[in-house]
Amino acid sequence: MHQGYDLIGDVHGCGETLIQLLKQMGYSKVNGVYQHRHRKAIFVGDLVDRGPNIRLACNIVREMVEAGNAEVLMGNHEYNVVMYCTEAPAGMRQPYLRPHTKRNARIIEQTLDQFANHPHEFNDFLQWFTELPLFLEYDHFRVVHACWDQAMIDEFIARYGGNQLQKEMLVESVNTDTFLFKFLDRTLRGTQLKLPDGRSMTAKDGFVRQFFRTKFWADDPQRYDDVIFQPDPLPVDLQFHPLSDHEKKQLLHYQADERPLFFGHYWMAGIPAPVTPNIACLDYSAVKYGRLVAYRMDTEAHLQRNKFTWVRVEKQER
Repeated sequence: MHQGYDLIGDVHGCGETLIQLLKQMGYSKVNGVYQHRHRKAIFVGDLVDRGPNIRLACNIVREMVEAGNAEVLMGNHEYNVVMYCTEAPAGMRQPYLRPHTKRNARIIEQTLDQFANHPHEFNDFLQWFTELPLFLEYDHFRVVHACWDQAMIDEFIARYGGNQLQKEMLVESVNTDTFLFKFLDRTLRGTQLKLPDGRSMTAKDGFVRQFFRTKFWADDPQRYDDVIFQPDPLPVDLQFHPLSDHEKKQLLHYQADERPLFFGHYWMAGIPAPVTPNIACLDYSAVKYGRLVAYRMDTEAHLQRNKFTWVRVEKQER
C-alpha cells in the first residue's frame, strides 16, 4: 500500500482547529491517538506560543509521534521555549540561555501560562522539544521549519551526526560565532537582509525589526521587492531599492529541479497554493484567524494547488 504524507503548517496552540483538520483529512482516534490507515502526518514545527490550546496541540502531536503516526520538526518557537527555560552555566552574563526580556516574555507568555499548573508535564515537553528533528529528507520530498540550506545541512551532519540537537549542544547554540548558531538561525528563522542605513520597521505584531525575511529561491533578483517574503511590507521608499552585490551573495537559491520542499514560519495569507512548482509554505497565520493548512503529498514531483486542504481558525478557538 502506498504511504501518503500530510504536511501540516504552524499550529501555534490552535489545538481545536488541529482536531478539525485531522478529522477533515480522514484521521480518527484509535486508543485515544489520531491515526490514518494509509497516511502519516508531518508537522513543520511551531506547535507552541500565542494560541489558546497549546497543551492540547502538544499532546495530540506527541501522542501521534510516539505511536508512529506522525513526525514533527523543531520550530523556532520550540527552540526559544527550551532556551528561555534553560539555566545558563556559571560564568555567563545572563541567568538563562534566552534572555528574559519583555519581548521574549511576551512571545512565550501563553505557553508558560497554559502549562503553569502542569510543571512536570512541561519539563517533559522541554526535553522532547530539545531533541526534535531539525530537518527531514525523504526519497521524494524534504521538510524544514524555515529554510533548506544544503551546504549547512551537510556540515551539520558531518559535525554532529543525524538531524537533532542534544541538551549538551544548547550552550554552544547561543554563541553567535559558532557554526551551530548560524545553522539554527538559517534553518529555524530563514534568510534575511538588514535594512540599509540603520533603518528599522515596525511590524504588524508591534515588534521593531531591522531585518526583513527573504526568499531563498528567487531567480536573478535585482531589487528588494524581488526577494521580500513576509506579511509586512517594506517602507515604501525601500521597495524598489537595488540589491547590492554583497546582499546578492547572502541570498540562497533552491533550484527548480530539486525535490519538493515544505516549510512553515512565514505567515502567508490568502488561498494556499505552491510558491513554486517544487516549494510550498504551509504557514497561513492560523493563530491570527487565518488557516491551518496541510498539503496531501503522494508521489508527485510538481506540487498541485488542489492538494492543499485547510480549516479556517474561528474566533471560538480563542
